[in-house]
Amino acid sequence: MRSLRNVIPRYNPAALIDSTTTLPQIHQIHAHLLVAGFLGDPFHYAKLVADLALSSSSSSSSNLAYAHLLLRRSPHPPSLFALNSLIRAHSKGPDPLLAFPLYRRLLRSLPPDNFTFTFLVRASAAAAAASGPAVHAAALRRGLAADAHVQSGLIHMYAELGLPAASRAVYDEVERPDLVARTAMVGALAQCGEVGSAREMFDEMPRRDPVAWNAMIAGYAHVGRSREALELFSAMQSEGVRVGEATMVSVLTACAHLGALDQGKWAHAYVQKHKLRITVTLGTALIDMYSKCGNIERAMEVFRSMRERNVYTWSSAIGGLAMNGASEECLELFDLMQREGVQPNAITFLSVLRACCVAGLVDEGRAYFASMRARHGIEPWQEHYGCVVDLYGRAGRLGEALAFINAMPTAPHAGAWGALLHACRLHGDVALGEHATRRILESESANDAAHVLLSNTYAASRDWAGVSRVRESMRAKGVRKEPGCSAIEVGGEIHEFFVGDKTHRRYREMEVMLGEMATKLREAGHVARTEGVLFDIEEEEKEGALSWHSEKLAIAFGLIASEKSAAIRIVKNLRVCWDCHEASKVISKVYHREIVLRDRNRFHHFKAGLCSCMDYW
Repeated sequence: MRSLRNVIPRYNPAALIDSTTTLPQIHQIHAHLLVAGFLGDPFHYAKLVADLALSSSSSSSSNLAYAHLLLRRSPHPPSLFALNSLIRAHSKGPDPLLAFPLYRRLLRSLPPDNFTFTFLVRASAAAAAASGPAVHAAALRRGLAADAHVQSGLIHMYAELGLPAASRAVYDEVERPDLVARTAMVGALAQCGEVGSAREMFDEMPRRDPVAWNAMIAGYAHVGRSREALELFSAMQSEGVRVGEATMVSVLTACAHLGALDQGKWAHAYVQKHKLRITVTLGTALIDMYSKCGNIERAMEVFRSMRERNVYTWSSAIGGLAMNGASEECLELFDLMQREGVQPNAITFLSVLRACCVAGLVDEGRAYFASMRARHGIEPWQEHYGCVVDLYGRAGRLGEALAFINAMPTAPHAGAWGALLHACRLHGDVALGEHATRRILESESANDAAHVLLSNTYAASRDWAGVSRVRESMRAKGVRKEPGCSAIEVGGEIHEFFVGDKTHRRYREMEVMLGEMATKLREAGHVARTEGVLFDIEEEEKEGALSWHSEKLAIAFGLIASEKSAAIRIVKNLRVCWDCHEASKVISKVYHREIVLRDRNRFHHFKAGLCSCMDYW
């Protein structure tokens, strides 16, 4: 730190204190200001408190703590400026609700102003707190609700509370909506999933700042309309709008959803080229993107390079390893996380349990589940219970899986029964599968996955009457099976294929490749697994139906459209079927191509005739 000798006479705390100032340096600054006589002046004392508060961040919480200490020991009555600064700091901190005790203290001696309510509204939004409407009411009583900053904050706050109608009501009261108000409303609509309305308002804005662009891109990414998010990002660049961290986080989220590794790599290169700081949030988004695109090695490189990591960063890396089948590395990283003093959360344990599931580590998974409440004080979610059922079921311990479901402290949800049903399909237990299906349909009568799994269970045991009953039930209830859809990125462009799809512009070439694939599969000794296909068609037709599954279409396109040395990366909306899984192993060997397939549950890395899941899925 530079010498204070020449700075103190023209005291400006902002020049002395920032988020990198350490606690010993704060003590030194405080001592110099005290000795120089500045802190006898109420204004300077309040400014020191305010600047300490405003310089605080997650990495410099000592500044905020010291500001509170100074306020408690102040020889002067607390100023509105100092208290507002502390309220503002807490509204942006890890526990925004700490702003409200300060507000109550403020009310004992001072009238709040528009800044007070701007920060309280922000605190309510950050905490998604029920106190939000009460803050709005207090601002109305004091005649401060019409302030432009308060209004834009209220629009955002109600969106965070999931109340888009309230956001609209506030916006409608704005006499002359400026850029800030319009941007807040676009963000509110986008955040609440009303991306169509948000886009209309966005397109009508005479001027758009980076915040408006960020809000719209984030809205598209939030509702899974990832293509539009990336298209809008491209338009944002074309217009020369400044791109910051928030934009890139949304772009990386969209790339992760699509499995668009090339575009994700480009986004990472953009961050590096423009020297954007790799914050915890941005770094975590990069880890998530690489993990969900199947490049776990690059994800771990980013993780290891990060100087600052929080529980979400660790959880993202642990989840990526679990998703990609690296169970041993996942559990090792979880142990390291605890040794470094980072407290895991419920999301961390979901990944740990999934790692145990895919590796068949039943005893280890049971121990981790037990430790959640006993050691870490974390109450398990329904998803954790579903993971344990899956853990038993995959290992063939169906009786223990059923006993675990029956012992759950709350009513078992469809996810737990679905995990048991899948295990019944895997191990051929028709009777228990029927029981699990009935329990699922009691709460979700239109659950197409349950109907299909039960139908496939009957088909595997060649109980065609059972198959007929299930399909008749589906027709009677109007339940339709979700169509399979697979997406593949080639040359930075995403191509989607549905089962039986013949609409692609290169369909004729794909058809030739599908025929070649079928021939090579037969020559390699692959026998199609047709028991899950419609039973009332001939075996030859069943094989033809399997060849038109969406992942096979995507593989065929990858073989004709990508470089021969490139991995074929596919994202599928459903669980990969048995035949496509076996065929993909053979194709990877015959064509000497790595195939990376992300289905609804996990990644399958096919290489040289083997799959990373070791056929345990």
